[in-house]
Amino acid sequence: MTLPITPSFRLTGKRALVAGASSGIGLGCAVALGAAGAQVTLAARNLAKLRDAVGQMQAAGMQAEAVQLDVADVATTEAAVAKGEPYDVLVNSAGLAIHGPATETTEADFDAVAGLNIKGAYFLTRAVAKGLIAAGKPGSLINISSQMAFVGGIDRAVYCATKHAVEGFTKAMAIEWGKQGIRVNTICPTFIRTPLTEPTFSNPDRVAWIMDKIKLNRVGEVSDIMGPVVYLASDASALMTGTHMLIDGGWTAD
Repeated sequence: MTLPITPSFRLTGKRALVAGASSGIGLGCAVALGAAGAQVTLAARNLAKLRDAVGQMQAAGMQAEAVQLDVADVATTEAAVAKGEPYDVLVNSAGLAIHGPATETTEADFDAVAGLNIKGAYFLTRAVAKGLIAAGKPGSLINISSQMAFVGGIDRAVYCATKHAVEGFTKAMAIEWGKQGIRVNTICPTFIRTPLTEPTFSNPDRVAWIMDKIKLNRVGEVSDIMGPVVYLASDASALMTGTHMLIDGGWTAD
């Protein structure tokens, strides 16, 4: 009898681009991929924070570099992605949330959130895929979505709309690029404690709502996303595409 072999979770020799990598989930993903052996490009608007993160990663023995990038600027993003060798892995964690009642949504707020969460994510994913297709290489493209892509939320009509859209184009791209060996998936976290979510966690009513919904009786931490992103980036998830990983503590189970 020949025992089966567990697929490798290692990313040695892989080039990874992590957008929104200056803090929070994006930074956690960059560190996770770097620790798994990938050569990681950290991208965000805040270059000083990126350089600090890169310095710490390099000091820990990881391969990392910083690139200043605004994903909402499609032309500049596409030009930056086209430079050099194609990326084997994409993690798009760049996102924006402007919460409030739907009756008070301004057109400017809608455009800002949709411009980054949908348009920016769409064209960034496409840019990395085009590089892989041109080089005849497979790859794993991961968008950080949200549990709010599957449910509604208080004061989150615009945000929910954008994340539902991300799930839609992820499925369509996965179908389109599957024959080229390019996988496209999403990670859908519950509320993760990051600088972006500080306003929510400072509101006692919102905290009570969150704790009532999360069956594991705790909010998420950045570390909860780090294992799943390595899994999706690696050969361990070689048959996964066009789908999502819900990391929501049971929020959507009922």
